[in-house]
Amino acid sequence: MSTETVVTPPAEGTQDAPWHRLDRRMLLIRPVLDLAKSLPVLLGALLFGHGEPWQWIGLAFTAIAVCTGVSHVLTSRYRITATQVEWHTGLLLRKQRAIPRDRIRTVDVTSEPKHRLFSLAAARIGTGRHSHGKGPGKDELVLDAVTVAEAQRLRTLLLHRKAEAVAAAPPEQLVAAVDKKWLRYAPFTLSGLAVVGAVVGTVYHFAHELHFDPIQFSLVQTVVGHFTDTPAWLSLVLAAAGLLVLVSMLSVGGYVLSFWNHRLTREPAGTLHIRRGLITTRSVSIEEERLRGVEVREPLPLRLAGGARVVAIAGGLREGKGADKGGGLLLPPAPLAKAHEVVAEVLGEDPAATPLTRHPRRALYRRISRAVVGVLLLAAALYGLAWLGALPDWPWQAALVLLPFAALVGWDRYRGLGHALAGRYLVTRSGSLDRGTAAVRRDGMTGIVVERSYFQRRAGLVTVIAPVAAGKGKYVVLDVGEADGLALADQAVPGLLTPFLTGDRDRG
Repeated sequence: MSTETVVTPPAEGTQDAPWHRLDRRMLLIRPVLDLAKSLPVLLGALLFGHGEPWQWIGLAFTAIAVCTGVSHVLTSRYRITATQVEWHTGLLLRKQRAIPRDRIRTVDVTSEPKHRLFSLAAARIGTGRHSHGKGPGKDELVLDAVTVAEAQRLRTLLLHRKAEAVAAAPPEQLVAAVDKKWLRYAPFTLSGLAVVGAVVGTVYHFAHELHFDPIQFSLVQTVVGHFTDTPAWLSLVLAAAGLLVLVSMLSVGGYVLSFWNHRLTREPAGTLHIRRGLITTRSVSIEEERLRGVEVREPLPLRLAGGARVVAIAGGLREGKGADKGGGLLLPPAPLAKAHEVVAEVLGEDPAATPLTRHPRRALYRRISRAVVGVLLLAAALYGLAWLGALPDWPWQAALVLLPFAALVGWDRYRGLGHALAGRYLVTRSGSLDRGTAAVRRDGMTGIVVERSYFQRRAGLVTVIAPVAAGKGKYVVLDVGEADGLALADQAVPGLLTPFLTGDRDRG
């Protein structure tokens, strides 16, 4: 009688966990992408080299870029042990990286058009630290690309810790979903203005480099001639109206591409799950126990339309250029009432709706004086250039016209100032053109800072700074009265400033 030994492969999470590789279908995409990135060098070498030695350098550079991309796909491998996530890559220059599992805060799953062509996705595993560069930092792993099922498995395994417990739990709960009616807020985001500026800048750059004059086109000549024969005020109105229509259309398109299919859900393991995107889909998970608060953002145009967006204050999220570019966007531009509903649902309460304490009138004088002095300095600089003959007179005159608007902005900035202690949250609001109301958990602060400048000392004001290892890194209470500011700081982190305040009273 013979016995047969059955060898069971090691389970995921053990120290002998199996290694996984990137999906081989990425080899059909990566060379094309690397070739497209090297296209300027390749075209320059082929069109202008004419047998010169540097032509072969350009071709070699392109070949190295393509081979490097292929090597990355072929040599990258990863595994998840009981304590960490390990990643190895490289053929000639080998790289190894490991992230402890207890430091993982988010798993960001992105599926761009290049991925969706083959049902792939990129999984970005992040910790509580921020990377300031363009590429992944030392505390971040990017697996590009894996199957969608594998990306979801990684998200479940790394964030929920135990996939079995999650499988037996009730289904996820819907917190918020995008509404088609919210498209009316898209023009007020002014995101299309950035697109117009980028296009104009790119066209001007290439036209300048190629010594090309757009006036040579008959259509451009017709448009320029029409504006020349039209009164200046009417031309200005028509140009502004055309720009407004173009920016609005681009903003609506950007809203659809970025926020369509947006869904915010709460998963049974205590995780907030965000999905959004039309062409490029994105899936982000945030552990609620790592959530340090929320921020309700109200840029001036959006605020005038009665809208706002909600951003999570949590560690490990990629903020990008603006909160809506990162992974912490809980709610896209939507009605303000809906924003407060989402805050209440996420936090269990709505500290952002707490009545705020107004700041003293001395803060109003500082807001207005800073805004007006800035415009006066600009007008003085333009006047100096005009006096030297470098500029005409109208720029500095136009700058003086902005004085009433600067004073109005300063007054609105003062109206926006406010703070409060709402239970376990410190609430602070500031800004005019980009107003934000942040509710930060007091137990999530890494300390408290009270600072004041020379001019603040003369006005009897201080600025209270709440450092947080999440979001922007710090949230400030601007220009609060000295006594109120010290009391606020002492209550926000009880006991931290008490020895200093006691010492000041004893000396007094």
